[in-house]
Amino acid sequence: MRIRVLLFGPLAESAGFSSAPVDLPEGATVNDALNCLEGVPADTAFALAVNAVYADGDHLLREGDELALIPPVSGG
Repeated sequence: MRIRVLLFGPLAESAGFSSAPVDLPEGATVNDALNCLEGVPADTAFALAVNAVYADGDHLLREGDELALIPPVSGG
């Protein structure tokens, strides 16, 4: 199956891309997708969302899903 991964802010800068397709086997989870990504620093904190809904690493992915890695945001 194929999903699309979106990276934002410093995550996109570190990885060198902001959007990429990822091919995974059926039954793959968010954690499986994260393990396939290159260029995303392992020590960076980020939230996860699947199809614009916050998710955790055990979330099962489906064909066409969109996985977003969202860095922490600060403001004032």
